[in-house]
Amino acid sequence: MSQTLNDSFNKLCKIVEELRQKCPWDRKQTMSTLQEMTLEEVYELAEAILKQDRCAIREELGDVLLHVIFYSRIATEKQWFDIQEVIESLCSKLIERHPHVYKNQEPINREEVEANWEAIKDKKKKGLFFGVPKALPALIKAMRIQEKARHVGFDWPKPEEVIEKLQEEISEFQEAQKSKSKSKVEEEFGDILFSIINYARFIDVNPEQALQKTNQKFMQRFAIMEELTTEKKQKFQDLTLEQMEALWQKAKQILENK
Repeated sequence: MSQTLNDSFNKLCKIVEELRQKCPWDRKQTMSTLQEMTLEEVYELAEAILKQDRCAIREELGDVLLHVIFYSRIATEKQWFDIQEVIESLCSKLIERHPHVYKNQEPINREEVEANWEAIKDKKKKGLFFGVPKALPALIKAMRIQEKARHVGFDWPKPEEVIEKLQEEISEFQEAQKSKSKSKVEEEFGDILFSIINYARFIDVNPEQALQKTNQKFMQRFAIMEELTTEKKQKFQDLTLEQMEALWQKAKQILENK
């Protein structure tokens, strides 16, 4: 007889409970010791999604789910809350933030859904950026800041204006370089990055995903360059810049022809 979803979920919760009772390693874990491992699991999930590896996505989703159950089990032991309360709280929040689905409102577009979500969410917050975690990676944090500013109308009307702002920031960066002030150069460089991320939002490109793909592409090409160098029994560090560029172009062609 096949297991139902409830059976599988209860089985997982029972396993975590037993691990907390019987395994020395699991028993000593706290929310603090799990924190870095949770971040690692989320990044591994992101990598699997980037590669569109279905088996890896399934496995990494399981690892993330394990951490959710694990945190909830620790909270139960502390008599804070249990996994059912976590789920019920989430269900209530989703229903509250989707009135167009659960309150028979008129259908609305994606932008209006996002605006409603933020408006409902911000009723319980103090300040526009209250809900932006301080520990978020800078690139993702910039995206969230810009999205929140957009929801209150603080945004550029047209993408062309964002490009103009980017060009302005590049000019200011070049001027800062002349001053040889490291702090000023760093500040202006940060403004360039912020403007690029802003433009990506306007053209519906996720800059985090775009950069991840570029990183992956660079590593793939470089790996081919290393293979080609090894085949010729050469040391990579002994090559001239011109030789490296020729290998780069060859690696690029090899990948494009795959």
